[in-house]
Amino acid sequence: MITIAEKINATIPSVKKIIETRDRGKLLELARTQSKAGADYLDVNVGTGTGSRQDEIDSMRWAVTMIQEEVETPLCIDSADPDVLAAGLAARDGRPALINSTKGSDEHLNKVVPLAREYGQPLVGLAMDEEGIPATVTARVAACSKIVSTCAENRVGMDNVFFDPLVLPVSTDVKQGLVTLETIRALKEQFQKAHIVMAVSNVSFGLPERRIFNTAFLHMAIFAGLDTAILDVLNPDLMGAIKTAEAIMGRDRHCRKYARFWRNR
Repeated sequence: MITIAEKINATIPSVKKIIETRDRGKLLELARTQSKAGADYLDVNVGTGTGSRQDEIDSMRWAVTMIQEEVETPLCIDSADPDVLAAGLAARDGRPALINSTKGSDEHLNKVVPLAREYGQPLVGLAMDEEGIPATVTARVAACSKIVSTCAENRVGMDNVFFDPLVLPVSTDVKQGLVTLETIRALKEQFQKAHIVMAVSNVSFGLPERRIFNTAFLHMAIFAGLDTAILDVLNPDLMGAIKTAEAIMGRDRHCRKYARFWRNR
């Protein structure tokens, strides 16, 4: 299981302040802590919701540069704006990264997929189109199929694509968890070489005891085909859920990784 640490995200008020004040020390503390916890990637989203596009571009350059001076863990460069993605990729100075993300709309695909080709880095593709997140599994897979076509045109292989089936809170629609799980299974069956990535905590927004809900959902998603998770790598319940699921599914010889994880805690 590939893990992407979620905490360097400017939608979090404390992180927004770090970005706005250019607090290098606190930024590096977040990066080091998540790296030490075993994250495979550190998500970096500097969109504060204020300021201009150029402000976000400058913030992404700053954050990527600062983190890479001290931390070896690859970065997941996260923005809905292709220009911000391009700035982050340029600032990485040849280091590995994950591009997060593109959706299945012509305007976005034609700007973001060429970045994956130019920089030779893997790409997250969202199961959504011009109209937003589709309600059905079939429509979400269709959006991903459009991403596949553009990737083929740009010589981006499926092994470098991470499809995000997208999960909406079940508190707003109780069917959303099942739709996401069925989308994961359908994507894995149709695009066997591609990865499947998901932001785990979205499913439980607005509900009590979210850690229990998220853990159960993570188990189900891994069984359905999830192989990459955006999550709080500092949460032992979630990281333990990954080790548990992998052991149950026969991916952990003699349950050694599972035992080592809990023994170390």
